[in-house]
Amino acid sequence: MSFPPLPADPVFTADFGSSEQWVAGRSWAYPGGGPVNPRDNKLDHLVADPAYSRSGTFRATRRRDGLWDSGLLTTEGSAEGFEVRTGDVLEARVRLPEETGAWPAIWTWRDGGQEVDVFEYHPDNPDLLELSNRVRGTYHYHRSPAVRPGGWVDLRTEFGARSVVWWVDGTQVFADGRGVGRSWHAALIVNLSVCAGRYHPAPDPETTEMSFEVSGLRVFRRRGRAGAVPEDAA
Repeated sequence: MSFPPLPADPVFTADFGSSEQWVAGRSWAYPGGGPVNPRDNKLDHLVADPAYSRSGTFRATRRRDGLWDSGLLTTEGSAEGFEVRTGDVLEARVRLPEETGAWPAIWTWRDGGQEVDVFEYHPDNPDLLELSNRVRGTYHYHRSPAVRPGGWVDLRTEFGARSVVWWVDGTQVFADGRGVGRSWHAALIVNLSVCAGRYHPAPDPETTEMSFEVSGLRVFRRRGRAGAVPEDAA
């Protein structure tokens, strides 16, 4: 199957190498902007090194202190300052990681919250994607044989005022019936975290590197009369 067509050109096409679009290695979703977030059960040590994110391949490598140098990009605080808004539709194509302990995600964040997870993934649950609207407290676990370590997945998320809708590989898999409200907006984050072991296994002792890839990410903006976001945008 394929996704239904969208009526407009994208308002945002990710260029991960652009310092105008993206800030590397820091986010206020982490205490103090980073570089670590142990209270969220993460072994991340965020780095701005372009080798960890700027090619669209998000990497993490083991450090001697037990943490992992990890790649993160966010539009938060960037020169362009792009934010996703109510009614927007995000599409992305990702290659899932294979290593135990890897925790990739595409998500949104602003002012201590406003989080919607386009996806999260843990290879210890090899056929499962986690889809969450933390703004309104809904989530869904999507299982599919097409979801697997090392596999490619096509994603679409519609940030509706009344319902957030997730599509995977051209099929609608969840509509939460809650939405994000009419005035919602938030920055984008793409990153590879590393699990510390509380909720999902930490990396195997012999693992020293892990990665996942985002080959494309675009955001489309639907508008009603006079450029307003439709109230019932889904």
